[in-house]
Amino acid sequence: MSIHPVLRYTDAPAAIAFLTDTFGLVQGHTSTDDAGTVTHAELSWDDAVVMLGTRSDPPGMFDTGRAVLYLTTDDPDALHERVAAAGAEIVYGPCEQPYGFREFGAKDPEGNVWCFGAYRPTAQVSR
Repeated sequence: MSIHPVLRYTDAPAAIAFLTDTFGLVQGHTSTDDAGTVTHAELSWDDAVVMLGTRSDPPGMFDTGRAVLYLTTDDPDALHERVAAAGAEIVYGPCEQPYGFREFGAKDPEGNVWCFGAYRPTAQVSR
């Protein structure tokens, strides 16, 4: 079993471009409607997938607002340099967290905060 976050964007194509070009996610399956609106997209990070789509107007039940995501990386400092050089808004620079791992955070253009760090929590098996 897995958990797959779902984000909604006002400008999904721009979000996909930013997330792939700036953060390094990999675009996978993408569906659009007849008007070209992104209805579903999958972006991969290692073995995880984040799904996204376009916000409804008026907002629908899945248009819940901003999110905070944590993505693992072996080298947060190198990734921070890349993300900062690409012009992303850094919300906190590389730092050691009290739980012993290095990380940093950056915003995407629509205000979601993406944290990147070396901490890899272990899942507890559900029954």
